[in-house]
Amino acid sequence: MARQQIKKRCEWTQDDPLMNQYHDQEWGVPLNDDRKLFEFLVLDAFQAGLSWRTVLHKRENFRQAFDNFDPQKIARYSPAKVAKLLGNPGIIRNRAKIAGTIKNAQAFLKLQEKTPSFSDFIWQSVNQKPKINRWQNLKQIPAKTKESNQLSKLLRSHGFTFVGSTICHAFMQAAGLVNDHLTKCPRRQEIIDLV
Repeated sequence: MARQQIKKRCEWTQDDPLMNQYHDQEWGVPLNDDRKLFEFLVLDAFQAGLSWRTVLHKRENFRQAFDNFDPQKIARYSPAKVAKLLGNPGIIRNRAKIAGTIKNAQAFLKLQEKTPSFSDFIWQSVNQKPKINRWQNLKQIPAKTKESNQLSKLLRSHGFTFVGSTICHAFMQAAGLVNDHLTKCPRRQEIIDLV
């Protein structure tokens, strides 16, 4: 990426190399893969009360610890597996969030039995197409929106936990349901052109 483009990148990356890579390759790209959507839902739940940088820097550890975010496996985690996770210094060791991940895997599997795909279910919150915003600076970006409120309500009604509106908004940004790249950021238009 050219130096000029790097200067125009959304400032929330704070020029951290891993955050830059995530911003430039993943954040805001529309996702339809159920497993990847589940991964982002898990990671955003663990982000609650913490920074995305903290979670992102532990992401590979999370992948290993949580069986590559396989909901079939996570839904069957035993107390012994939970104890192992609580002893793993490579992840965020929060008992409630680990229990929530197991509950969400179970809810995810039940939902897949009722709907064609988790992706279709999630994307209905934005009428199946990304919402493109025109934020000029980070202060303009809300922590939650009416769409994230609706998604939060919808997920909770299907047994999900750790899916408050703020978490849902972060999830929607990550998974490309909303394009919250700043207008000066080259990725904003690149992602628009992808769709």
